[in-house]
Amino acid sequence: MATHPLWSDEYWLLLLQLYLQKPVGIKPQYSRELVELSLDLHIPPVNLYEQQFVLRRRESAVLQLVWDSYAESPRKLKRDVKRLRELKGFGHQEEFYEGVEVKETFETDFLPLESNSELKPVMLIMVLDLYFRLTPITMVKDTPEVQDLARMMKISPSTVVEIMDVFQFCDPYLNRDDFMISPLLLPCRAIWDRYGNENPTKLSALAAQLRDYFK
Repeated sequence: MATHPLWSDEYWLLLLQLYLQKPVGIKPQYSRELVELSLDLHIPPVNLYEQQFVLRRRESAVLQLVWDSYAESPRKLKRDVKRLRELKGFGHQEEFYEGVEVKETFETDFLPLESNSELKPVMLIMVLDLYFRLTPITMVKDTPEVQDLARMMKISPSTVVEIMDVFQFCDPYLNRDDFMISPLLLPCRAIWDRYGNENPTKLSALAAQLRDYFK
């Protein structure tokens, strides 16, 4: 496993604090806590997920020292993590990209849409996965799967249906020739371009992992 270029040994403290949160152990790749740490560090969740296994093995002298110094001293760990965060200025991912042309990265998937602050691209990914499991006639707010997804993501079923309607417009197999004006068209089109023409099993596997983010 290659270490991410932004990784610093200081970050073992942040990862240990996450690891020790109950239930103690490896946190899922897309758990909300791990994603939030990823956003703070600008390091993808997959890298932090893999680093947890390195942390657990504690095979280096540095990691053994981290465990010896902090594993049984939660107050000391909390104090030093707070100090580290203050020094590094974590928690301002939006400012990190302000005024900068951003390439498509994992961060943008977990930041609110400019056109609708209630939604994030990661939520559009979840809706697209459900889109491929339904037929157009069942893409309505009374469908149980629509209600379940809306409940999980804490949005209304009507919003899920609205997103699905935009995906129908993006879907070349439906051959819709009408005209659509929607603030969700561009972000939905971007998600469709990334996943809509791929093997749906890959999207399904990703969506299954992303469910941890909404727990």
